[in-house]
Amino acid sequence: KPTTFQASTCFPPPRSTPSAAGARRLAVAVRAVAGGVRSAAAMRARFLPLLARQWQHRASGSSGARRGCCGRHQCGETRRGLAAAAAAARWWHVGRRGFVASVEAGAKGEMESTMKEIRGGGAPCVLDMDDAATVGGGVEDTYGEDRATEEQLVTPWTVSVASGYNLLRDPRYNKGLAFTEKERETHYLRGLLPPAVTSQELQERKIMHNIRQYQLPLQRYMAMMDLQEGNERLFYKLLIDNVEELLPIVYTPTVGEACQKYGSIFSRPQGLYISLKEKGKILEVLKNWPERSIQVIVVTDGERILGLGDLGCQGMGIPVGKLSLYTALGGVRPSACLPITLDVGTNNEELLNDEFYIGLRQRRVTGQEYADFLHEFMAAVKQNYGEKVLIQFEDFANHNAFDLLARYGTTHLVFNDDIQGTASVVLAGLVAALKLVGGTLAEHTYLFLGAGEAGTGIAELIALEMSRQTKTPIDECRKKIWLVDSKGLIVSTRKESLQHFKKPWAHEHEHVGNLLDAVNAIKPTVLIGTSGKGQTFTQEVVEAISSFNEMPIILALSNPTSQAECTAEQAYTWSKGRAVFATGSPFDPVEYNGKTHVPGQANNAYIFPGFGLGVVMSGAIRVHDDMLLAASEALAQQVTQENFDKGLIYPPFSNIRKISAHIAANVAARAYELGLASRRPRPKDLVKYAESCMYSPIYRNYR
Repeated sequence: KPTTFQASTCFPPPRSTPSAAGARRLAVAVRAVAGGVRSAAAMRARFLPLLARQWQHRASGSSGARRGCCGRHQCGETRRGLAAAAAAARWWHVGRRGFVASVEAGAKGEMESTMKEIRGGGAPCVLDMDDAATVGGGVEDTYGEDRATEEQLVTPWTVSVASGYNLLRDPRYNKGLAFTEKERETHYLRGLLPPAVTSQELQERKIMHNIRQYQLPLQRYMAMMDLQEGNERLFYKLLIDNVEELLPIVYTPTVGEACQKYGSIFSRPQGLYISLKEKGKILEVLKNWPERSIQVIVVTDGERILGLGDLGCQGMGIPVGKLSLYTALGGVRPSACLPITLDVGTNNEELLNDEFYIGLRQRRVTGQEYADFLHEFMAAVKQNYGEKVLIQFEDFANHNAFDLLARYGTTHLVFNDDIQGTASVVLAGLVAALKLVGGTLAEHTYLFLGAGEAGTGIAELIALEMSRQTKTPIDECRKKIWLVDSKGLIVSTRKESLQHFKKPWAHEHEHVGNLLDAVNAIKPTVLIGTSGKGQTFTQEVVEAISSFNEMPIILALSNPTSQAECTAEQAYTWSKGRAVFATGSPFDPVEYNGKTHVPGQANNAYIFPGFGLGVVMSGAIRVHDDMLLAASEALAQQVTQENFDKGLIYPPFSNIRKISAHIAANVAARAYELGLASRRPRPKDLVKYAESCMYSPIYRNYR
């Protein structure tokens, strides 16, 4: 067994030159195994255990095809690990940059996006991963109970084995009256619980009965948050089994009201609050979080919460709500989710003067101080949790959201739900709607009210899909899409004064000052609202677009309900029942001329949970535009003829876990094709693998 680390003798050179996709996969493996190694001693410490295991297998005559060695796939995995180790050793031996450059030559993707333009023409794309910006580490499933089946016994570990009073206060393991007689005896629960033993199903019925007694949505929200803090599995069982009823409570629109009143209803902290007071110590703050195996982080600075504006530190309700859906709808383990609020102050005078406000009482920092604070946070996250933690930017203001995505898209695994998630779910709805109205994406004309994160993000993804379908340059595809902002139609004569993310949509046209005139001038077939301002799709606007379209597609996407551009009843009434209509927040069915119309909900919750699961299960280390298109395709395919007959362009939420599994499989498949996935070997059936990875809220039996 070798005891010294010499790459030239321990590891032979590669036998062949890899393909472009293979080169990227090898580079991913190299970074995953060797990233962060800074000395030969560290290399020895990392790779000698792998060498020892392989020599042991050889000595015992074991092979990957035989059982009884070290598990079903361990030998094969050891050999694959050694292959990565060998590559890493050569990488270290001949120079990291030289090796990565040699294997990644010619491995760039063809797809361009707005992010590329923001970075500048010579800037790298997602597939041009900067070696200097990568570190070691990654996500490892260290808890046996996360892999256990529902029938297997698990040990309720905290710092030690949880028992007695502490077990009842641990939301991950608490089962309330569902502890069995044996468990009560074994874990010192006698006398701490009433004598009755109930089932999880009975607990679920009781909680739902109690929640339905509340008259106000905010009261229901608070009851659900209390349940999450006391009994985690029961909370997710309730949410999964009653998703259509409870989704508007834990997410939009109720979460918006909760954020507005967060200081008043705050009782127990959820997630991490990182303020300017922690500048220079952010890594230490991250280490205060008790979980070490984090897979998804949702982070906000609270500057643009839904359509409600700057809510500062009280925006924490959004990351908490989003991550609840990552688990309930996408199956990501709760312990692998981390909500974070970055408190850089607030410009909301009402909050600054509110005695119950929980954040810093100062105005927002901007400019270089803000950029430095965000950069320290991003570097600390990667250092603490590794390369493969998904960081979702949530409800940042437009001027920061695009810059952050552009700056960190090539160095971190980042995703902006307001830009990319909204775009993906809307594109899926449009693809499905074409089966009702006919034509292709390129044959329609699009008009947006709102040119912020959501509007430009949706427009860009539509243009990308058009370009992919027609093989036309993306600049040509953009000419089919028009945007209206607060100053009117975005046209070329305004280009010099436009923000950078609006400039690609400045087309040749005379100045048009309002939406109604823009509708009459452009004559769109699709009208999309992302303005964040309610009642802007007036009767005149809806009647105008209906006058030259047999079935106009109208999407009023702004949240919460009070900010929707129009209601479902208004859209169906003013269009005489002909509109294909969907909103961002839920609306009740509408009856018009004896026919019941069911409005669709273009809810990001269709996309981001499944997208996150696909990223996690494939071990992807970057998000590429093609992965967003894959998510849209998968969602559109889940709409059935029965849904179309009701006028729906989205499937019902009652099947959301099945939908998320298909989205995850499609996203993972695209990550493998792009060479961005690091988890090997690739599962044969990605849908079944996605379903097997999903967190189950069923109570476990304790030893």
